Amino acid sequence: MLRIAALALAAVCVAACTKNSSAPSERGTGTTFFVTSARSTTGNLGGLRGADATCQNLANAVGAGNKTWRAYLSVERDADNGNRPTDARSRIGTGPWFNARGVKLANDLSALHALRGDAALFVDEKGEQINGQWTGSPSPVEHDIMTGSAADGTLLAGLTCDDWTSAATTALAQVGHSDGMGPNQSTAGALASWNSSHTNLNCANTAPRGGAGRIYCFAPD
Repeated sequence: MLRIAALALAAVCVAACTKNSSAPSERGTGTTFFVTSARSTTGNLGGLRGADATCQNLANAVGAGNKTWRAYLSVERDADNGNRPTDARSRIGTGPWFNARGVKLANDLSALHALRGDAALFVDEKGEQINGQWTGSPSPVEHDIMTGSAADGTLLAGLTCDDWTSAATTALAQVGHSDGMGPNQSTAGALASWNSSHTNLNCANTAPRGGAGRIYCFAPD
């Protein structure tokens, strides 16, 4: 009797352990968009390739690494595009995209670029909200997400931290607001834009004005 009970207990343990070990994979399977939980003190992300690697590594960690991940960043000289300009919108496929909570972000590129920032929608790869101006948000504000892009997802020349390789005080980057809010929860004008709200202070320090060196990641396939 004791032997039977011991075997039954072992079987339960094995089943539970197996389920727990696969939990991250189950959680991340349907994710095709996230804001990075990883931060960067400067605008030097190692270029597009370095930014893409950050997206891929974070996706791997939550079980979504079976997809190819790309950073939503525009550049003036893309080594993988004959050193020609590349728009962020051209790097992310055609949709639809879903966040880590299983909520649809947008069906297609037009719908995506018509969105306003939303703290409950623009979440990280773990499904966590990004610090912002929303009610109850922890401090500090970190809703400035680097894009180097206009509201339609096209390149804003001179606002890409030198194609995401610079930590200079003389370089700038365009950022969006993941929560779609400015001071006092204002959603007026560009403050509501998830991808093109304003420039950062400079590329030497991403924190001033409400940033933390985060980026957006999409799975185009």
